[in-house]
Amino acid sequence: MSEVDEDAILSDIEGEEETQQEGAEEDEKVEICHLTQETISEKLSLLCRTGDGLGHAFVRVDLKDKGLSDIDVISSFIHLRFLDLSNNHLTDLYPLQSLTQLLWLKVDNNAVASLKDQPFDQFTYLQWLSMAGNRLTDLDGLVGPALESLNLSGNRIQRVTGLQSGCFDNLVTLELRGNMLETTDGIDLPNLQKLYLAQNVITHLEGLEKLERLTTLHLRDNQLDTLVGLSDKMKCLQYLNVRGNLILDENALQSITLVSKTLRALVLSDNPLVEGTDYRLNVLVVLPQLERLDKEPVSPEERTEALERIKELKEEEISEEDLQ
Repeated sequence: MSEVDEDAILSDIEGEEETQQEGAEEDEKVEICHLTQETISEKLSLLCRTGDGLGHAFVRVDLKDKGLSDIDVISSFIHLRFLDLSNNHLTDLYPLQSLTQLLWLKVDNNAVASLKDQPFDQFTYLQWLSMAGNRLTDLDGLVGPALESLNLSGNRIQRVTGLQSGCFDNLVTLELRGNMLETTDGIDLPNLQKLYLAQNVITHLEGLEKLERLTTLHLRDNQLDTLVGLSDKMKCLQYLNVRGNLILDENALQSITLVSKTLRALVLSDNPLVEGTDYRLNVLVVLPQLERLDKEPVSPEERTEALERIKELKEEEISEEDLQ
């Protein structure tokens, strides 16, 4: 596998915007379009040594935007490692069961409604999977012992179940933007580093104490009015985005102090809280270690003012205790 420059292959994926499901209504009949060997042959690229080391084969194929609803013929291309099937009409991935060498699979904007009876248990080497913009309502049937990145944005998932560490020990990035999640509960992945949950309907935070290595938590455009649920066990959290929620006052920020030792960037814009005067100062009094607030660097003057205000508050507290 050393002959494959995976960084080069995957570089076009980084920073990719979340995809949203587009196309026909569910009850619209889709014309069956069969995949042919000729079509696959025309799109093959990246010549590499085969897994057994006895020969060479093309290991990458791009089949996006082909109107495909039938891909049975692909089962004979057993050496494929990189496969893009985005923007088709697929409801079933079972023909991929023989592609046991897959490292990278993209099936965005299709019509897959269930992960049950799909061939994921055959993909023991699969490291990157994106199924954004399908019709998934749950994760039952999904396994990924080698998965490092999983994108399920733009589906219809209401609750996360089945994401236990035993099946996803290597998962470091999980994207569930634009689903129907009401809670963060169910994500039991202690090795996870980046979690993207924007554009759901999350009203409360649960189960985050299990995410001990999480560095990035993105919760933009949800229904949070409090941040209760953040845990002091999240000892690596550096970036928290809760833009566009319902956070009203700085009292809601007290839970952030549990992760204040590591947190360096906080995004709070488009919450009712920001409408108050001295908003940035009030936040920095609670979180003086922040380096960026709402994507703007904290200036030396702001930090000095916040530290002075903290000192004043401590002196006032001491004076009140002396009077008692």
